[in-house]
Amino acid sequence: MIQMADAETNDMKEEAAAETQQEAQPASQEQEEKRTRRQVQKKTASLSVKEQLLFEKYSINDVKVNDQSLAGYILFTKRAYPNIFGRRKFQSYYKSHISVIERLMNKLMRGGTGKKIGGRVIRTEGRLQGKKLKVMHVVEEAFDIISNQTKKNPVQVFVEALENSAPIEDTTRVRYGGISYNVAVGISSQRRLDVAIRNVATASLMGAFQNRKSLAEALASEIITASNNSPDSYAIKKRQEAERIAKRAR
Repeated sequence: MIQMADAETNDMKEEAAAETQQEAQPASQEQEEKRTRRQVQKKTASLSVKEQLLFEKYSINDVKVNDQSLAGYILFTKRAYPNIFGRRKFQSYYKSHISVIERLMNKLMRGGTGKKIGGRVIRTEGRLQGKKLKVMHVVEEAFDIISNQTKKNPVQVFVEALENSAPIEDTTRVRYGGISYNVAVGISSQRRLDVAIRNVATASLMGAFQNRKSLAEALASEIITASNNSPDSYAIKKRQEAERIAKRAR
């Protein structure tokens, strides 16, 4: 009898322990879920706080690229002052891994064209060659001017300017039997972006050459006119000219 009573008490103890375990399990699960929620909230809060702004002023996350052919090549790096110090220049398609803001800076670092563009010979005597920091401040000042004049995100305005000034068609010279003539060809997305950035940079140099305008003011003026698809923009004129010649050569 004593053994049976002991067995019953042991069974009762085991059942009570199982019940307490079952009651403790949901409580522990709730605690774990609360911990995970807290961790997720902390991570999201830290990410929102650590959002890197261009020049510590302008957001990049809200920028939209409407031209789908250029969406894979218009890149923005999460740095306040984009500069990779030429680490990718020996890689294939290195331009696709560089921010378009830095590519604009690289196009501005030139020693003049040395030939007539717009009826003038542009010679800057190397004042911007290799001076990345100086050009960086020029682009920052130009974006400040765009922000004050348009009341928009200047990064978005710059993307719209590139989309409007990127040509769709171009011509190439073909020679058959000693006769050479132009043939209309399509342009790849990467070359479209290259031509657009080059024309915007060249137009800003032309606007500031032997003029009272500073380079930042000329750059801001060209980006605003190109974003509005205005015929007064040099980049828009070059795009229309290239497409008109290609249309004749079809």
